[in-house]
Amino acid sequence: MTMSKLLWQMLKTSPIALGSTVLLASGAWAAQVSEIESVTEIPAASFEIAQNSELLQQIDSYSSEEVNGTLGQGVEGAAKFRDVSPSDWAYQALNDLIIRYDCLVGYPDGTFRGNRALSRYEFAAGLNACLNQIERLIAAATADFVTREDLETLRRLMQEFETELASLGTRVDNLEARTAFLEDHQFSTTTKLRGEVIFQVADLFTDTDQQFDTNFNREIDAGDNAPQGGNTIFAYRVRLNFDTSFTGKDLLRIRLQDRNISTLTGLGNADDNPTDFSDNVNFTREGRFGTEGNTNGVEIDNLLYRFPILDGKGRVHIWANSGDLKSILDPISPFASSGSGALSRFGRYNPIYRAGGQNAMFGLELQLNDWIGISGAYTAGEANNAGPGEGLFNGDYAVGGQIMFEPLDGRLKLSGTFIHGYQDNGFNTGTGTQASQFRVRNVAFTGSDTQEVPVVSNNYGVNALFEVTDSIFVGGWGGYSAVRAINTGDGDIWNYAAYLGVNDLGGKGNRLGVIVGREPYLAGSDFNIGQTSVNGLGNALGNRADDDSSFHFEGFYQIKVSKHVQITPGIIVITNPGAQDLNDTLWIGTIRTTFKF
Repeated sequence: MTMSKLLWQMLKTSPIALGSTVLLASGAWAAQVSEIESVTEIPAASFEIAQNSELLQQIDSYSSEEVNGTLGQGVEGAAKFRDVSPSDWAYQALNDLIIRYDCLVGYPDGTFRGNRALSRYEFAAGLNACLNQIERLIAAATADFVTREDLETLRRLMQEFETELASLGTRVDNLEARTAFLEDHQFSTTTKLRGEVIFQVADLFTDTDQQFDTNFNREIDAGDNAPQGGNTIFAYRVRLNFDTSFTGKDLLRIRLQDRNISTLTGLGNADDNPTDFSDNVNFTREGRFGTEGNTNGVEIDNLLYRFPILDGKGRVHIWANSGDLKSILDPISPFASSGSGALSRFGRYNPIYRAGGQNAMFGLELQLNDWIGISGAYTAGEANNAGPGEGLFNGDYAVGGQIMFEPLDGRLKLSGTFIHGYQDNGFNTGTGTQASQFRVRNVAFTGSDTQEVPVVSNNYGVNALFEVTDSIFVGGWGGYSAVRAINTGDGDIWNYAAYLGVNDLGGKGNRLGVIVGREPYLAGSDFNIGQTSVNGLGNALGNRADDDSSFHFEGFYQIKVSKHVQITPGIIVITNPGAQDLNDTLWIGTIRTTFKF
């Protein structure tokens, strides 16, 4: 039997059943006939008036009854009538009728008067109230039923789009098959592979009679056989990140890297971690590329694990190698990425973040509230070396802390940074003039004319970034390093920069960047022992410093070719390179193409 027929039968039989129930609930008046007849007769007029008055009250109660939206909620049942007892033979019928339908009410005095005779008017009013409630129930139950018209419309649409539905079914089957294949052949359920490939073309232009060699006074010797500027290079860098997450919030990263991008601004080994004074005797470290380096093969460049704490308000970092402080102490620079940020190493962020020995690293970040955060880190340059003066807590190291403020809903970012570092062969930030490396030989102290004096440094930095609009931002930094060559002398090293960026210029995802500043330079020094040589200064005694001011100018335009390809042409200009006005300006042109997948 269909639902509609069932409901129709219910409608036909409900009045009969309900009427019977109402009749029973009204009281067994037939059983009380003898009792009624025994009552002393009263005047007809008085009885008729009283009876009509009570009848009107009862009918009015039924007619004005408000039906609750949810049946049975807050309904007391037959117990609410003070003249009804559970021992009454019709108690259960009355109780069920009230609880299920809530459509019968008593007299204003709280009685039901079930033993008195039921008038036809009362019966009609009670039956009508209960039928109305039943109709509401049926309407609510069938409100969401599909009508015949709906079914007919659906059938017609299926006929009209029969071909499309068949095609869609085939495509779904194919998709399920492909999904099953991928699930069976996926690389890992927890590890994702991310890659970056960089192709870089570059050249250096300057006066044709300059030779890129140096003596300790940083002057360039001209000669008939001198190279005329630099040679055009085409080089690459490849990085493959294997990113694994065990909880969805942590990260285990293994990065493989291979690169062969050399320096254009000097001769020598271009070694970021020189082992003796003869290494890296370059003209200057100004203008070096952010991608620069030569691995001589594939190496594990990053091995790290980080995880959140305090419900995401903090994060712990553990780096087994290649730890750099800027990964924990945020330099708040939009140009920090070597693959898609500034072209030069100096232009990426404040050089003081490279102070001290950096390799293995431990760090912590904490967000105190919506606009204040703190972070700290410790790095060790020879953490894996068990030799004398090496290890996790000896040898080269750096320890730093930073506080960052983000007012104006994060549009303004300000930070203050302190880093204490120790390096056993000079002060190395990978940028700046040769003298700013503060690589000192003191024969009286070291007993060797090639061994260098360890250097301790206290580095202070301020950084700022302000989003002027959604697409324009400005910022900059300043850095000061107080360096001391142990038992030899002290020095003051400064650097600073300002930058401008414009996002989406000329197209969505494009970026224009301009950077102006001064790379690290030796502002002054005080050596108290003779027989001392400083790389870039020659023999040093008393106050020695870089002679002149050299400035760094950089401009680039990053073009987003697609989601995975960026092309960034740009130029780097170094005036008075090596902080010597006898040297002509260096012009470095480059095109960096970055592929990400």
